[in-house]
Amino acid sequence: MAPSSVVVTIENPKSISLVEVNDLNSPSAFRDKNKAANPKRFTKVLLLKAQRTLGCIPWMANSLFTTFASVKKRIALSDERDEEPKYRGKLYRFIRVFLAISVVALFIEIFAYFNQWHLNLVNPWEVQSLLQWTYMAWISFRADYIAPTLATLTTFCIVLFLIQSVDRLVLCLGCFWMKFRKIKPIINKDACDLEDGSYFPMVLVQIPMCNEKEVFAQSIGAVCQLDWPKDRMLVQVLDDSDDEILQQMIRNECLSWKEKGVNIIYRHRFIRTGYKAGNLKSAMACDYVQDYEFVAIFDADFTPNPDFLKLTVPHFKGKPDVGLVQARWTFVNKDENLLTRLQNINLCFHFEVEQQVNGHYLNFFGFNGTAGVWRIKALEESGGWLERTTVEDMDIAVRAHLCGWKFIYVNDVRVLCELPESYEAYKKQQHRWHSGPMQLFRLCLPSILTSKISAWKKANMIFLFFLLRKLILPFYSFTLFCIILPLTMFIPEAELPPWVICYVPIVMSILNILPAPKSFPFLMPYLLFENTMSVTKFNAMVSGLFQLGSAYEWVVTKKTGRSSESDLLAFAERESKNMNEEKISRRLSESGLELLGKIKEHEEVPKKKKANKIYRKELALAFLLLTAAARSLLSAQGIHFYYLLFQGLTFLIVGLDLIGEQVS
Repeated sequence: MAPSSVVVTIENPKSISLVEVNDLNSPSAFRDKNKAANPKRFTKVLLLKAQRTLGCIPWMANSLFTTFASVKKRIALSDERDEEPKYRGKLYRFIRVFLAISVVALFIEIFAYFNQWHLNLVNPWEVQSLLQWTYMAWISFRADYIAPTLATLTTFCIVLFLIQSVDRLVLCLGCFWMKFRKIKPIINKDACDLEDGSYFPMVLVQIPMCNEKEVFAQSIGAVCQLDWPKDRMLVQVLDDSDDEILQQMIRNECLSWKEKGVNIIYRHRFIRTGYKAGNLKSAMACDYVQDYEFVAIFDADFTPNPDFLKLTVPHFKGKPDVGLVQARWTFVNKDENLLTRLQNINLCFHFEVEQQVNGHYLNFFGFNGTAGVWRIKALEESGGWLERTTVEDMDIAVRAHLCGWKFIYVNDVRVLCELPESYEAYKKQQHRWHSGPMQLFRLCLPSILTSKISAWKKANMIFLFFLLRKLILPFYSFTLFCIILPLTMFIPEAELPPWVICYVPIVMSILNILPAPKSFPFLMPYLLFENTMSVTKFNAMVSGLFQLGSAYEWVVTKKTGRSSESDLLAFAERESKNMNEEKISRRLSESGLELLGKIKEHEEVPKKKKANKIYRKELALAFLLLTAAARSLLSAQGIHFYYLLFQGLTFLIVGLDLIGEQVS
């Protein structure tokens, strides 16, 4: 055997052959074997991949067919009355006119493109065709008159965009500093020791509700199980329901807990005016309220932990200027669908960053309407609950701040609630949340200017709290990305730079998503969906600012009654189903069997089937953006084209109500 030879011995010669290499520097044996094996292996791999690809085609075709069939059926069954006029109105007509003009302009540009009309480089006197001369005159007109005006508006919106981005960056830096230094509100242990019972003030707990059939039992049950001395706490169930059967069910629930030793009162208003603010105002007018020092408020879908009061009320001890302690919301259905995931991103940033930073550095933030504890004296000195806006929570917070009261936000105390799962419910909620602040701004501006708070606090409330975060944000989002951007596709002389439509928005979206790191895969859907929602927010902002009719509507957000807490599920099932018949037969003035029959009849009444809607405003904008995307394709504008394409598809998905809860 040659000295350069290598012998490889294999224990099982039946399955693996013996290979002898005579020369290490020339592996011809391996090469020859690979030449024989590689083509066969390569062919097998290609066939396998082709088989898998062909297997996906029927699935993709079936999915597309199902989607198109659903869309076709949804459009066929749609009714103009499905979407209330207040959600369309003049803005909808403006978008339709804009779309029609854009479609005509697109056809003209396509005709000029395929005829290779590069008339901007030609002397006007050399053009012989009347059609070419008209097109050339249009190019000259838009360059001399339209483009400068559009460029000025674009610059204005970009400046607003940058100011808002700086504000968001400062908030994130403030939150990072608080995390780094581990800054958070601290309870004075020396002044307050709950273990030995030295500090248990009188606390009133209110649960305002209106037709909350799905969630009333779990909310009442969670509040009644709060770990606080029974003789130091009173629960008020403030029911504004207009359904007599539901009223009786809620009353029975309260009676059940009263028999267990809970100090609970059921209140129902005969004249239900003022929505939630009127409900709370009526409850605070009761004579026995003067015996209580604090009031905790929970909406009907909120289920606090038993230690909620022990973690919040002690923050008032030794701090007579503190009027509010606000807890954080956490969501039981944040992973239910794409809509709830995107909402979770927004609200996590709101609580983790905005509320926490403003609470620490400014001692002020907007009250969230629930999951908070008020000092009753602060409510009284601020004028109490008023019915003048649809954001009564923000109203009382602003008035209390102007009176010198300070707020504390405790991020570690979390209260379970649920998010709207349908786009219809979310859209109505956002309309109220963005029209109300503009109403309030009009009403409170004189009070802010004449108040005795410092100039810095006045500037913060006017320019940051109201104008920048409530007015400027929806204004520039809609104007810049839904109007100016598609317009610049047809007026290229006023083109938007790529960093405005791509790089800065992505960075801002990353900052928004940091408090919810598990949501990073939804970064791009979040960015596109927020721009889509800017239409609703802009419309709401305008209606609130100019006191239009839709600004005064208060719609209760639809609840599903979801809960991840096993004890709450068990409680709801036990109390609502198993004990319902027994409670009715014991406590009602009328026969229990009669009421049980009414409940069964009420449940058997066929209700109108709920179905997904189509939203014409979003659909019109979808076609507008897709038209602009087609125009940008002619100009080979890469970033602009992809943004307009995906943003247009997002508007299309939302307009067809394909996001969120799907109802057959």
